[in-house]
Amino acid sequence: MNKYKVTFYPDNKTVEVAKDTTILSAALACGVYIKSDCAGDGVCGRCKVIVKKGEVLTQPTGLISVDEKKKHIYLACATTIHSDVEVEVPPESRMELHSGFKGIYAESEEIESKNPLSSDKIFKHSPLSTKLYLQLPVPSLNDNISDLDRLFRAIRKAQGLPVMQTGLSNIRQLGELLRDSDWKVTVTLGKRNDTVEIVLVEPGDTSNKNFGICFDIGTTTISGQLVDLNSKKILGTKATYNKQASFGSDVITRIIYAHQDEGMERLHSAVTQTLNQMINELTVENNINLNDVTCIVCTGNTTMIHLLLKLDPAYIRREPYIPTANFLPVLRASEAGIIINPRGLLSCVPGVSSYVGGDTTSGVLSSCLYKEKNLSILIDIGTNGEIALGNEDFLVACAASAGPAFEGSGVRSGMRASSGAIQKVKIDPKNFQVSCSTIADTKPRGICGSGYIDLIAAMLDAGVIDRSGKIKLENHKRVRISETGKEFVVVFKEEADAAEDIIINEADIENLKRAKAAIYSATAILVKHMNFELQDVKKIFIAGGFGTSLDIDSAIKIGLLPELDRKKFVFIGNSALSGARQMLLSAQATKAAEEIARKITYFELSVDPGYMDEYMAALFFPHTDLNRFKRQGR
Repeated sequence: MNKYKVTFYPDNKTVEVAKDTTILSAALACGVYIKSDCAGDGVCGRCKVIVKKGEVLTQPTGLISVDEKKKHIYLACATTIHSDVEVEVPPESRMELHSGFKGIYAESEEIESKNPLSSDKIFKHSPLSTKLYLQLPVPSLNDNISDLDRLFRAIRKAQGLPVMQTGLSNIRQLGELLRDSDWKVTVTLGKRNDTVEIVLVEPGDTSNKNFGICFDIGTTTISGQLVDLNSKKILGTKATYNKQASFGSDVITRIIYAHQDEGMERLHSAVTQTLNQMINELTVENNINLNDVTCIVCTGNTTMIHLLLKLDPAYIRREPYIPTANFLPVLRASEAGIIINPRGLLSCVPGVSSYVGGDTTSGVLSSCLYKEKNLSILIDIGTNGEIALGNEDFLVACAASAGPAFEGSGVRSGMRASSGAIQKVKIDPKNFQVSCSTIADTKPRGICGSGYIDLIAAMLDAGVIDRSGKIKLENHKRVRISETGKEFVVVFKEEADAAEDIIINEADIENLKRAKAAIYSATAILVKHMNFELQDVKKIFIAGGFGTSLDIDSAIKIGLLPELDRKKFVFIGNSALSGARQMLLSAQATKAAEEIARKITYFELSVDPGYMDEYMAALFFPHTDLNRFKRQGR
C-alpha cells in the first residue's frame, strides 16, 4: 500500500498516511485540529485548507468558489492524498485550543453565586474519597485476628463504617506492607454506591495529600478544577475546547460519527486525552503527585458521558430516545482511560433523559433551585442549552439545541472567553466608531459569547443591522462585501492581536439569531406548558461561561432572555462544574443530586404543537411580538 507524508503548517507536524486518506483524517492523526461542524460530510464548508505542494483529488461540493480553486483552497474532508503533500491550515479553519494563559489551557473564570443557598457549606464535608491515618495494634497471641480483619476493625473503630470491601491486589500486599511500616498506615476510603472501599493502603501518614478533580464536559468546552479534598480549597481551574468538535459541532452529529469505523474510539480518545492533559497541567502546576489524586467527578450532557465511557449513544437519537444509562455506579477512573491513581474512582453526575443530562442535575443542585419556595428558572446557555423550571415542589426541564455560537465556535472571529476575547462593545451611531473591552484588558484576539451579545445589541442600537439581522449600513469603511455576503469590521487587524480583521458577517448573525431563538422559545414554551406566565417567575439563574460579563440589558435587547425585572436575574457562572465539585466534596450532595435527577420531569419540546411557531417568531431581534419586549421596541 502506498504511503505518503503530509505536513501541516503552521504546526510543522508531519504524518504518514495511506493513499486516498482525506486531509481531515490526516490532520486528526497528527493532532492538528480543523473545524468540521458536519463531521466530514462536506456540507458545512468550515474545513478549508490551502494545498501548498503535492497531488490531491477533491470531490465537488459547491462550497469552494472559482477564486478559491485558483488559490489551491480545498475542503479537507472532501480532498484525498495522492502524493507527499504540504498543507496550510488558515486561522479561520483552525480549532484554537490554545488560549494564552499560563500552561496550555485558560484559567476559567469562577463566578460565585449571589444566591446564599448555593454555598458549598450547606452540605456536610464528606468527600468521594478520604484518607485515614491508622496506628494498628501489633498482633499477639491474645490478639491474633488476620491482617485484613485488623485493618477493618481499626477503620470501623475510627469511622463506624458498617460495610467495606477491598480489592485482591490490596490484600496480596497487606501482610508485608503492615510489617514494613511498623503497623502505621494510611488507607484511602472511597464511597462506591452503598459500600465503602479500601481503595489504597500506604505506609506512613499521607493523610494530608488527598486531591480530587471535577470536570464539566460540555459539547464545545471542557472545564476542570483541582480540589484539596481535606481543606475543600480549589487549587486550580482550567478550560479548553472539546476536541470532539473536530467530529461535529453538536451531539447528533457526534452520535452518527460514533457509528463510523473507529468513530467511537476517536471520540472517546479526544475527550480522555483532553482530560488527561488538563489533569497533568493542574497537578504539575501545583506540585502534586498523580497518585495523590484519588477521585474524579464528571458532569455533562448524556451524549458526552456516553462517549466518555464508550457507551453506545445510538439510541439517544432514535425514538423513543432511550440512553444506555442515566444513573451510573462509581467506577475506576482507569476503566474510562483517565489517568490518576491507578485505583482512583470516577463518579458521573446522574442524568435525567437523552437530552437533559448530568449538567442540568448539577446546575439545579448548585443553584439550589430545588429549594426555592417561589417559581424559578435555570437557563444554562451552551451548545446544548438546558432550561429547568420549578421550585421545592416540582422540577421540569427541557433541552434546546442552540449550537456553539455563544461559546465562540462556528462564528468567523469567535473564541472562548479567555485573554484577548472581546466581551463588551459600543458603537457610536453617528460615525459607527467601535469601542470594545477585552478579557485581561489585552489587544483583541476574537469575540466571545458575551461579546457577540453586546455587539449585536450595539449594532441594533446604531442602525447597523435591521431586526432580521441583515447589515443595512452601506458606504462605510467597516462594511464590505465578501463571498458570504456583507460583513462588518469590529476591529481592524492593525489594532488587534490577530492575523486578520475581527469581523462579524451575516452568516454569523444568522447563527447567533437561531441560537438565541432556541433558548428564548424553549424558555417561553416550558413556562407556558406548565400553565404559568413569564411574569410569574421570581428568579432566573443564568449559568454558562459568560460570568458577570454578560450584560442583561443586551441579552434582553436581542431577545435571548425574556423582558423581566433585572433584579430577578442571578449569575451563577458554571453551575454544572460547581455542582460536580459539591458532589466531589460531599456524599450528602451526591444523594441530593440523585434525588434531583429522579425528581426532574423531562419535557420534549418537539411534541409541543406550539413550539415551532414560538421558535419562528423568535427569529427576529428581539422578537416578532414587540409587546413582549416593550422597553426594547423601536
